[in-house]
Amino acid sequence: MPLPATPSPARRGTRTPPSPTPRAARPHIAPLDGLRGVAVLGVLFFHAGHFGGGFLGVDLFFVLSGFLITGLLLKEARAREGRIDLLAFWGRRARRLLPALAVVLAGTLLLVWALGPPNLLRYALDDGPWVAANLANWHFVADRVGYWDSSGTRVFSHLWSIAVEEQFYVVWPLVLCLVARGRGAGRRVAAVAATGAAVSLFLMVQLTTPADTTRVYEGTDTRAFSLLLGALAATPPITRLLSRAGERAAGWWSLALAGAIGAYWVTADGQNSPSLFHGGLFLHALAAALLIGCLARAPRTPAGRFLAAAPLRRLGLVSYSLYLWHWPVYLLLSEERLGLRGAPRTAVLLAVSVALAWLSKVLVEDPVRFRARWAKGRTGAIALVAVFAALAALWACVPQPRTGEGSVDVTRLVSGDG
Repeated sequence: MPLPATPSPARRGTRTPPSPTPRAARPHIAPLDGLRGVAVLGVLFFHAGHFGGGFLGVDLFFVLSGFLITGLLLKEARAREGRIDLLAFWGRRARRLLPALAVVLAGTLLLVWALGPPNLLRYALDDGPWVAANLANWHFVADRVGYWDSSGTRVFSHLWSIAVEEQFYVVWPLVLCLVARGRGAGRRVAAVAATGAAVSLFLMVQLTTPADTTRVYEGTDTRAFSLLLGALAATPPITRLLSRAGERAAGWWSLALAGAIGAYWVTADGQNSPSLFHGGLFLHALAAALLIGCLARAPRTPAGRFLAAAPLRRLGLVSYSLYLWHWPVYLLLSEERLGLRGAPRTAVLLAVSVALAWLSKVLVEDPVRFRARWAKGRTGAIALVAVFAALAALWACVPQPRTGEGSVDVTRLVSGDG
């Protein structure tokens, strides 16, 4: 998920070109980096089998993305009399998200080809093109891939959430181009976000079936409320309401909301959590949206200072690439391969995942975002096409694995479900 949306501060000595929008002057909110760190930690420990409620970190990512992206787009619309440069926005998103994703796709496929069992390679070859097309979630839904019981055989199963976010990044700016014009734009955006969130909740409740909740868990329509509630928290009606509450009240609300969210994470247990798909996920996303709004209003309160602590903040800054890499690492470094179980194995998995995430940020993400002039404009578009052409060629070159008698069963080599 998934997915950091705020621009990291430019490194010392790095030239940052001026922007015609208020984006360059946007204050950096340190507690939100820490919140991303908390979110990715929850997912890491959930997939390692140590924290049943950690899957809710994905929802926290969704809400953060909706809040941050909507805030940036609304500032641009106000500065440019209701106009939003869609190509520039999508270009920034592409530079932020696609380089690391392309490296993970190629690197994971080669590692699975070299080290993984046949079934893992077969599913990687099947799922990878859908990941590249940002449609992985609908591919898994159509194939009836049960998220809660089958993801241990799919090395890209965690990327359903990246697809949901990417689809949101395509559609939501188009909506804002229509409604964020003229007087009352903030109220209209808030009304659209609130209505969309309510419709998304209704669809989740109506489409939930006890046999398999993958459709509502991974469907863009049924998960949109998390992104839209984050978007709602960034609209002027909500920000004005929080401003009137005052910094002291926002600080107390931050503590209360963080405590409530933490309690829900501790008591949640995957799809078996009571009322998860009948309002539980919605209320969690609503609490997260309010918490984010309070932290943005009052970042120096006790909750804000805790989340702005250096370890959480640094983890948050690599949360995107860490989310991308962790699940392939978990599947490839199985108990049998490592000869470790429990906490020792988890420590190795975390160390390897963090190392790969740091390398991705330093060698791929930051150079493309901040220093590569060729990554912008027409040359950036050509580079993007070239990268995905190379990925397609790689997929065509890797042979399908032999299956049948004599092949190794992935369930014997892969531990954990995810």
